[in-house]
Amino acid sequence: MDFSKIKKNFQKLKDGEITVKDGLISKEDALNLFKISKLEDYIKLFYLASQVRDYFIKEIEITSTIHITNICEISPKCFYCGFAAGTSKVGYYEPFRLSDEDIKRCAIAIEKSGICRVSCSSGHGYEGKEVIRALRIVKENTNLKVLVNAGGDLTEESIRKLKKYGIDTICCNLETINRELFERLKPGESLDRRMEICKLVKRYNIELSSGLLIGIGESYRDRVEHLLFLKELDVDEIPIMGFNPYPGTPMENHPRCSALEQGKTIAITRLMFPHIRITSPTPTIGPELVKFALLAGASNIATVIPENYPLDVKGVGNPKTGNLREVVRMIKELGLKPKLRDNRGSYEVEGGSHKDV
Repeated sequence: MDFSKIKKNFQKLKDGEITVKDGLISKEDALNLFKISKLEDYIKLFYLASQVRDYFIKEIEITSTIHITNICEISPKCFYCGFAAGTSKVGYYEPFRLSDEDIKRCAIAIEKSGICRVSCSSGHGYEGKEVIRALRIVKENTNLKVLVNAGGDLTEESIRKLKKYGIDTICCNLETINRELFERLKPGESLDRRMEICKLVKRYNIELSSGLLIGIGESYRDRVEHLLFLKELDVDEIPIMGFNPYPGTPMENHPRCSALEQGKTIAITRLMFPHIRITSPTPTIGPELVKFALLAGASNIATVIPENYPLDVKGVGNPKTGNLREVVRMIKELGLKPKLRDNRGSYEVEGGSHKDV
């Protein structure tokens, strides 16, 4: 495949002839890139995407997680969900709701580990009150940047309150904008509702994170149309999540999305959105395969769990797939710089230490 046009556009971007909002590729370019299958083309695509990332972003962000509650009123449950109570015995099968003290303990531990950012997530049925509670506790006790993820559970009133209490980012993933697929896999939810929440977040001038769940039956055209919709929204962060089946769910036998397929999607997303945060959650690919995401131009590794985390973590955000020490080691092995903060001035990792700058 000929990558010369993308290279020329990258040079035009650096010279100020085009803007980051223009991106480096068109819709047809993106569709053609999704069709690549040769090793040499993957290497060229990943190299270009990582070059673009490195031009705009100098450190790889690391985001940890606090799961506030898995008690979710969505009915019927999303076919792939292993987070909500009663969905998968390898996830959070028993219902839980963290106390204020547990949220505080987790946040303090995350900050002490050197991580600068945390995602606070909850089930549905609270009109955003659970993530508002978490935000207030985290902000009162740490200097962490906070993303909250409650999807379609938010309301305009809860978004206003999140802004009042200093929210940094609100995540509302659409997963797919293929309506037939969305309705089949998420029969208890509304795609229009989630789209409206995304628009409300931007209306209140809050950083918006909204991502794709890939490998669930969507086409490449679906992915490109989804990315173009996110461009219209002026999204600030895009998580690219490869499907990973949970035992006991209706999709337990659906094939897992490969790390290579996730990497290709990340790289194409980077060429469409040269400067924004592109996130890869570790549970969708496992620890060693985080390298695929980084090689492809990801700039944030999410659901990373430090060793001093005070609670047991299951399913999404499992320390077996997102251990901080391992994630930092892999970032550094690629010659990249992890974004970490530590009150003592360094974070000891295998093979050396990261000095705070």
